[in-house]
Amino acid sequence: MTPRRRGAPRRRRETPVLDAPAARRAAFDLLARKAWTRLELTRRIERRGAPEDVARAVVEDLGARGYLDDESFARWWAEARARSRQVGSVRLRQELLAKGVPRDLAAAAVDAAFEETAEVDRALAAGRRRLASLVAAGRDRAPARLGAYLLRRGYPASVVSRAVKTLTGEAPADPFDDGAV
Repeated sequence: MTPRRRGAPRRRRETPVLDAPAARRAAFDLLARKAWTRLELTRRIERRGAPEDVARAVVEDLGARGYLDDESFARWWAEARARSRQVGSVRLRQELLAKGVPRDLAAAAVDAAFEETAEVDRALAAGRRRLASLVAAGRDRAPARLGAYLLRRGYPASVVSRAVKTLTGEAPADPFDDGAV
């Protein structure tokens, strides 16, 4: 193997075309590492070299055998992200839709994620952790910045207003204005 000249473009490796048994092995390899939605797994198998129709057939078969379940994936994903990452319902819904979860399943999963602990309570917890550093940076701009932070975390504007009002005693004038010029 000759060394590549500096600045020379890299050659792209040819991806082998996978037949159905090889695509099935690739799918099991991927599923052994983590959970996937049907759409994500189909795309990953295609990236590994399976033709679109072969990837779809393999994913359909795995779904029929119970290896894939978008509904249980959506519930697990929404609960895990809402609890550990303290992400709000707006962002959770967007993430699930991007992963190929149908809209009705995504909505049900997001609602279930906030059954045990209300979304406003999770927004308050996220806001409490962030508030100290925002107050240290400037007390006058803390409510607006806290509101912007919670909006970026994916909480709805009504929940953000309630959380900011509870934590700072005043509502942000404009949740999109962080006070920076």
